[in-house]
Amino acid sequence: GLLLLTNDKAITQKLLEPRFAHPRTYWVQVEGQVTDEAIKKLQQGVNITIDGRQYITKRASARILNPAPEAGERNPPIRFRKSIPETWIELTLTEGRNRQVRRMTAAVGYPTLRLIRAAIGKVGIDGINSGEYKNLTMEDMALLMGR
Repeated sequence: GLLLLTNDKAITQKLLEPRFAHPRTYWVQVEGQVTDEAIKKLQQGVNITIDGRQYITKRASARILNPAPEAGERNPPIRFRKSIPETWIELTLTEGRNRQVRRMTAAVGYPTLRLIRAAIGKVGIDGINSGEYKNLTMEDMALLMGR
Protein backbone atom coordinates (compact mmCIF):
# COMPACT_ATOMS: atom_id res chain seq x y z
CA GLY A 1 0.00 0.00 0.00
CA LEU A 2 0.87 3.65 -0.08
CA LEU A 3 3.67 4.80 2.17
CA LEU A 4 4.92 8.37 2.21
CA LEU A 5 8.45 9.16 3.32
CA THR A 6 9.38 12.75 4.13
CA ASN A 7 11.65 14.83 6.29
CA ASP A 8 9.41 17.90 5.88
CA LYS A 9 7.99 18.75 9.30
CA ALA A 10 5.06 20.73 7.87
CA ILE A 11 3.90 17.76 5.81
CA THR A 12 4.38 15.39 8.73
CA GLN A 13 2.30 17.62 11.01
CA LYS A 14 -0.42 18.03 8.39
CA LEU A 15 -0.66 14.26 7.87
CA LEU A 16 -0.44 13.15 11.49
CA GLU A 17 -2.29 15.89 13.40
CA PRO A 18 -5.91 14.75 14.00
CA ARG A 19 -7.35 18.28 13.71
CA PHE A 20 -6.54 18.32 9.97
CA ALA A 21 -8.73 15.22 9.40
CA HIS A 22 -7.31 14.44 5.97
CA PRO A 23 -8.88 11.44 4.21
CA ARG A 24 -7.09 8.10 3.97
CA THR A 25 -8.49 5.48 1.63
CA TYR A 26 -8.02 1.75 2.17
CA TRP A 27 -8.84 -1.29 0.12
CA VAL A 28 -9.91 -3.99 2.53
CA GLN A 29 -10.34 -7.66 1.68
CA VAL A 30 -12.72 -9.19 4.20
CA GLU A 31 -14.02 -12.66 4.86
CA GLY A 32 -17.62 -13.16 3.77
CA GLN A 33 -20.13 -11.54 1.44
CA VAL A 34 -20.57 -7.98 2.76
CA THR A 35 -24.15 -6.74 3.05
CA ASP A 36 -25.54 -3.29 2.34
CA GLU A 37 -26.43 -3.09 6.04
CA ALA A 38 -22.78 -3.57 7.02
CA ILE A 39 -21.71 -0.86 4.55
CA LYS A 40 -24.28 1.55 6.06
CA LYS A 41 -22.96 0.82 9.57
CA LEU A 42 -19.40 1.54 8.45
CA GLN A 43 -20.59 4.80 6.88
CA GLN A 44 -22.39 5.91 10.05
CA GLY A 45 -19.66 4.93 12.49
CA VAL A 46 -19.29 1.79 14.57
CA ASN A 47 -18.49 1.07 18.18
CA ILE A 48 -14.97 -0.36 18.63
CA THR A 49 -12.68 -0.89 21.60
CA ILE A 50 -9.38 0.99 21.78
CA ASP A 51 -7.11 0.67 24.82
CA GLY A 52 -9.96 -0.98 26.74
CA ARG A 53 -12.37 1.90 26.10
CA GLN A 54 -15.40 2.03 23.85
CA TYR A 55 -15.07 4.43 20.93
CA ILE A 56 -17.55 5.32 18.20
CA THR A 57 -15.77 5.96 14.91
CA LYS A 58 -16.51 9.04 12.83
CA ARG A 59 -18.56 8.76 9.68
CA ALA A 60 -16.66 7.14 6.83
CA SER A 61 -17.08 6.56 3.15
CA ALA A 62 -17.57 2.85 2.40
CA ARG A 63 -18.45 0.89 -0.71
CA ILE A 64 -18.03 -2.58 -2.14
CA LEU A 65 -15.33 -2.76 -4.81
CA ASN A 66 -16.59 -4.68 -7.78
CA PRO A 67 -14.47 -5.69 -9.57
CA ALA A 68 -11.82 -6.26 -6.93
CA PRO A 69 -8.71 -4.07 -7.20
CA GLU A 70 -5.62 -5.42 -8.91
CA ALA A 71 -3.63 -5.94 -5.75
CA GLY A 72 -1.16 -8.60 -6.83
CA GLU A 73 -0.28 -11.66 -4.82
CA ARG A 74 0.41 -11.41 -1.11
CA ASN A 75 3.50 -13.06 0.33
CA PRO A 76 2.88 -14.96 2.53
CA PRO A 77 -0.56 -15.76 1.11
CA ILE A 78 -3.64 -15.07 3.20
CA ARG A 79 -5.75 -17.94 4.42
CA PHE A 80 -8.01 -19.32 1.73
CA ARG A 81 -11.29 -21.11 2.31
CA LYS A 82 -13.15 -22.43 -0.71
CA SER A 83 -16.51 -22.41 1.05
CA ILE A 84 -16.27 -18.83 2.39
CA PRO A 85 -16.48 -15.96 -0.09
CA GLU A 86 -14.43 -12.82 0.27
CA THR A 87 -15.27 -9.22 -0.57
CA TRP A 88 -13.17 -6.14 -1.24
CA ILE A 89 -14.41 -2.85 0.14
CA GLU A 90 -13.08 0.68 -0.12
CA LEU A 91 -13.09 2.56 3.16
CA THR A 92 -12.14 6.23 3.51
CA LEU A 93 -11.49 7.55 7.01
CA THR A 94 -10.61 10.99 8.35
CA GLU A 95 -9.18 9.66 11.59
CA GLY A 96 -6.51 7.11 12.33
CA ARG A 97 -6.87 5.09 15.51
CA ASN A 98 -4.73 2.03 16.21
CA ARG A 99 -5.85 -0.85 13.94
CA GLN A 100 -9.07 1.04 13.30
CA VAL A 101 -9.94 -0.44 9.90
CA ARG A 102 -9.51 -4.00 11.17
CA ARG A 103 -11.59 -3.24 14.25
CA MET A 104 -14.32 -1.58 12.19
CA THR A 105 -14.75 -4.47 9.76
CA ALA A 106 -14.74 -6.97 12.63
CA ALA A 107 -17.39 -4.89 14.44
CA VAL A 108 -19.78 -5.33 11.51
CA GLY A 109 -19.04 -9.05 11.25
CA TYR A 110 -16.38 -9.24 8.54
CA PRO A 111 -12.79 -9.95 9.63
CA THR A 112 -10.08 -8.25 7.59
CA LEU A 113 -7.92 -10.60 5.53
CA ARG A 114 -5.86 -7.97 3.71
CA LEU A 115 -5.46 -4.22 4.04
CA ILE A 116 -3.94 -1.86 1.48
CA ARG A 117 -3.66 1.92 1.89
CA ALA A 118 -4.71 3.14 -1.55
CA ALA A 119 -4.55 6.90 -1.03
CA ILE A 120 -3.76 9.71 1.34
CA GLY A 121 -5.87 12.67 0.36
CA LYS A 122 -5.85 12.77 -3.43
CA VAL A 123 -2.44 11.10 -3.76
CA GLY A 124 -2.90 7.42 -4.55
CA ILE A 125 -1.19 4.27 -5.72
CA ASP A 126 -2.70 4.33 -9.21
CA GLY A 127 -0.02 3.44 -11.74
CA ILE A 128 2.52 2.31 -9.14
CA ASN A 129 3.22 -1.42 -8.90
CA SER A 130 4.08 -3.22 -5.68
CA GLY A 131 7.68 -2.56 -4.70
CA GLU A 132 7.96 0.52 -6.90
CA TYR A 133 8.24 4.12 -5.78
CA LYS A 134 7.91 7.57 -7.24
CA ASN A 135 9.05 11.00 -6.19
CA LEU A 136 6.13 13.34 -5.66
CA THR A 137 5.79 16.28 -8.02
CA MET A 138 4.85 19.79 -6.86
CA GLU A 139 1.35 19.01 -8.14
CA ASP A 140 1.25 15.86 -5.98
CA MET A 141 2.42 17.89 -2.98
CA ALA A 142 -0.32 20.46 -3.54
CA LEU A 143 -2.91 17.64 -3.65
CA LEU A 144 -1.47 16.12 -0.51
CA MET A 145 -1.58 19.41 1.38
CA GLY A 146 -5.14 20.06 0.22
CA ARG A 147 -4.41 23.09 -1.94
